[in-house]
Amino acid sequence: MNAPTTLDALPRFASPLKAIESLKPSEPLYLVHPEKFAAAAETFLKGFPGDVLYAVKSNPHPIAITHLWNAGIRHFDTASLGEIEAVKSLFPAAVCHFMAPVRLAGQAKAAFERHGVTDFVVDSESELTKLLAETGNPKKLRVFVRLVAQLGGALLEMSSKYGCRPEEGARLLRKIAASGAQPCLTFHVGSQCLSPFTYAQAIEIAQQTIRLAGVKIAALDIGGGFPAAYAGQEPPPYHWFFDMIATALDNLAMPDLNVMCEPGRALCAPGISLVTQVVMRRDDRLYMNDGIYGSFDEQRFASFDENYPPTGITLDAKGKAKTLTGELRPFRFYGPTCDSADVLPRPVMLPDAVAAGDYVLFGTMGAYTVSSRSPFNGYYPDAWAVIVS
Repeated sequence: MNAPTTLDALPRFASPLKAIESLKPSEPLYLVHPEKFAAAAETFLKGFPGDVLYAVKSNPHPIAITHLWNAGIRHFDTASLGEIEAVKSLFPAAVCHFMAPVRLAGQAKAAFERHGVTDFVVDSESELTKLLAETGNPKKLRVFVRLVAQLGGALLEMSSKYGCRPEEGARLLRKIAASGAQPCLTFHVGSQCLSPFTYAQAIEIAQQTIRLAGVKIAALDIGGGFPAAYAGQEPPPYHWFFDMIATALDNLAMPDLNVMCEPGRALCAPGISLVTQVVMRRDDRLYMNDGIYGSFDEQRFASFDENYPPTGITLDAKGKAKTLTGELRPFRFYGPTCDSADVLPRPVMLPDAVAAGDYVLFGTMGAYTVSSRSPFNGYYPDAWAVIVS
């Protein structure tokens, strides 16, 4: 069941229950939902007023990239040379944008010369100087100044590590323009942003920076942060975000401005679910075949305690998969490694009848699961199947 080199080689089933009946997986099993990848891409390609870049870090697996490419995504937010090479190896015609404000020495040069990347991000004069020296041809570059956008509304902030204030941003814009490169702006409002108004506030910060700089920008990248519809959270519909962004952009009075966004979670989270198995039950403890070092790394963050709605599944005497029913109770989930830290920090609610050998299905598992797994202690979830409707 390991991930084949081609999507066509993946086993296909009509439902998760059918996949479990047939495969009876003893290892974690990722289930791919192609129609959900396609629907997510269509929502952004039709609704967002500009170019849509897939944030590769959210799920760099070839399965995710290929499904989004097939759905019409042609631009990719890549934050390392490795991500650029991963995308280009699959689709040489893909447009990669190097959107990390700090890069390892030589990576900008390699991206520019080997892969034709011309969009880069900086948030400091030292990185700008390094970028211009490595590429050596500023007239071919668009250089984005990243602004701080610590405005609230997101479950995970993204401005404490990167970004600069409008005054510093304005100085960088002027230096970029003086170098011959095209000055641009970007920001990131935070991951799983539940407030459309936060984007409007960030665009106002960009507008302030433009006024202070006194230069015309060539592009505005409003970053990512668009939320996935996890259980226990009720994000506004995407058209609320798009409408709020369009209104704020109108206030910039720059009708020819190239506008971009970098959804990651919103494009890949719905497209994958995960089947795990109970290895042992001890009272209210369930010892599982996947955990913190595998697909559940993001569960470490307190704000994500309701993201993965579990469904208990058992096989009856005839091998038919059935959903477990009955009174729910809280269970502690322990992963398969020997590390005591390999436990989900919050209980998971399942029917009291759950037992060793049963399965637990988690939905909306496409983002920051595959990308965060590690081979620690010899465990590495990498079995795949496709669910076709």
